[in-house]
Amino acid sequence: MEKTFLILIITFFLTQSLNGTEISGVPKIIDGDTLKINSKKIRLEGIDAPEMRQKCKKPFFKISAIISFQFNKNYSCGVVSKDKLKDKIQNSEIKCISLSKDRYKRFLATCFKDKVNLNKWMVRNGYAVAYKRYSKDYVRDEKHAKENMLGIWEGSFVIPEKWRKLN
Repeated sequence: MEKTFLILIITFFLTQSLNGTEISGVPKIIDGDTLKINSKKIRLEGIDAPEMRQKCKKPFFKISAIISFQFNKNYSCGVVSKDKLKDKIQNSEIKCISLSKDRYKRFLATCFKDKVNLNKWMVRNGYAVAYKRYSKDYVRDEKHAKENMLGIWEGSFVIPEKWRKLN
């Protein structure tokens, strides 16, 4: 709890000193890493969630005898990612701190529901990956999700950035 409070205070001072933008309200969830508050489109900074049309695989039946065998099935991991973010927020007010915009004019932000960093929560629970090309902030959270086979790490998937290039 102390660590979260300290992060909030540091974020506040960074925001003030770098002319950051604070955006608050009940969001409309677009996908697992994009939301909208009023007319402001926000991209959760440092994370990359599966795309809405993206399919991933997960085990649904396992046989373990002398030889282990597993059946996998496809599922809409992009839809699951969006739904998990939506369930976490539960039509509540959130606060986003943005220090910049991306090339699509979306606010790049770290968003909080109460004291929970939603960016971190999405990666730590396996509903998004750390977007390492732009940030190293959530690498440890991704490692946790991978080691514990949470969310998309339960099965197999194509990294969202690569999936976008292929589709």
